Amino acid sequence: MAKLQDILQWCNQTLKTGEFKDYAPNGLQIEGKQEVRKVLCAVTASQDAVDAAIDQGADLLLVHHGYFWKGEAYPITGMRGKRIKSLIQHDISLVAYHLPLDSHPVLGNNAAIADLLELENLEALDPEEKHPIGNTGYLKQAMTPESFKSFVSERLLFDAIHLPAEKTLIQKVGFCTGGAQDFIGKAAQQNCDAYISGEVSERTFYEAKELGVHYFACGHHATERYGVQRLAKAVSEQFNIEYSYFELNNPI
Repeated sequence: MAKLQDILQWCNQTLKTGEFKDYAPNGLQIEGKQEVRKVLCAVTASQDAVDAAIDQGADLLLVHHGYFWKGEAYPITGMRGKRIKSLIQHDISLVAYHLPLDSHPVLGNNAAIADLLELENLEALDPEEKHPIGNTGYLKQAMTPESFKSFVSERLLFDAIHLPAEKTLIQKVGFCTGGAQDFIGKAAQQNCDAYISGEVSERTFYEAKELGVHYFACGHHATERYGVQRLAKAVSEQFNIEYSYFELNNPI
């Protein structure tokens, strides 16, 4: 058993949340029990994840995508209201980390992608960022675009969408998880042969072709399901409490 405030303090310090400007509050979003025996982690605080936390007797729901996003309406009604009501009724805390969890060099989503794809010689996708959200790295051996599509699809458990460019071999890869398709321009500036993110837009097709960078959309959910598991595992080890992961396969 651990104190909620101790967990929050450790996470906030580890992820350096105070050094990020984000689109939603990082850390505690809904306060529940002050004593935590079990953590359930999930990518998104959907109703299914909330229900799983209730069913499993979790005291804390740890997610990457929480609530209270910039530009959202203030009233707590409808779908979001039901989710929040469920958490409050069962005294479950909601803790969310967004950009700090993307960025962390060990626990983060991008760090996990680098490990899964066995990328080497990692550098920042944007060297001017204090805490880079995306990275570049090198494959151990160059691959054809077709082979690389099969490779990333197998490693990330997602049928990647490939938007082609002219290059016949891929070795330097830029990547930023989630909805970072517009960072393909940064990948081009870093002379990447390919760029990976989660989602894709209509304009990305033309950008890949004209910038000369193969683009691979590997799923917003699929590219971001690893960081929250790494963080929950680290919390479990730090405080000697139980954790589990809830997977709801989102095809986007």
